[in-house]
Amino acid sequence: MYKNKKVVVVLPAYNAEKTLEKTFIEIPMNLVDEVILVDDNSIDETYALAKKLGIHHVIRHENNKGYGGNQKTCYNKCKELNADIVVMLHPDYQYTPLLIDAMVSIIGNDLYPVVFGSRILGKGALRGGMPLYKYFFNRLLTFFQNTLMNQKLSEYHTGFRSFDMKVLNAVNYEKCSDDFAFDNQIVAQICNLDFEIGEVTCPTKYFPEASSINFKRSSIYGLHVILVSIRYFLHKTKIVKWDLLA
Repeated sequence: MYKNKKVVVVLPAYNAEKTLEKTFIEIPMNLVDEVILVDDNSIDETYALAKKLGIHHVIRHENNKGYGGNQKTCYNKCKELNADIVVMLHPDYQYTPLLIDAMVSIIGNDLYPVVFGSRILGKGALRGGMPLYKYFFNRLLTFFQNTLMNQKLSEYHTGFRSFDMKVLNAVNYEKCSDDFAFDNQIVAQICNLDFEIGEVTCPTKYFPEASSINFKRSSIYGLHVILVSIRYFLHKTKIVKWDLLA
């Protein structure tokens, strides 16, 4: 609880058995009221470990619904629990849960309704092991997105995000993709509704157990990012309407 606001952390998980415990034990439970883990039909012991760790709400998809589909289940459960502040954290231990306090306080004090943990604001991305090609394309895509979406974010591709519940109630995330395009589509909705996004510097860790999409999937993701940015620009300039933002 933060200033009488209920804080809920969501962990969209897929094959996170090797990193889940390290992530979970760093969550500041003096601040966080409840934790939700949604297991997207993992082939490892993610679900069993989550139950063993005593995570408050453990949900397992009987069929793999994709990264976006996982987040939809997370946020629907947050609505059911009447959350006021929601923190989405990848349970792969690339991002430190110790920053939850800072992110929640920014939202709880009405400074920004959305806060991203950015790997790019500081110099920690490459130092933390981010592959050089990922860093390069992250910077390139972010420049492209900022130009077309009229924003000044340091990064759009973080797996550490926090939201005032009024934002999740205002956007229609159910219309977003069930795959990795979800993250950028929900950002497009957030920007379209003129919600401001704050950022905090977040160190990152890349190691063999941490989840990471391969070069092929990264390339497909990059194409989706470009498409979302172009469609956003065309919609805002009233050239071509985009149903996602209508």
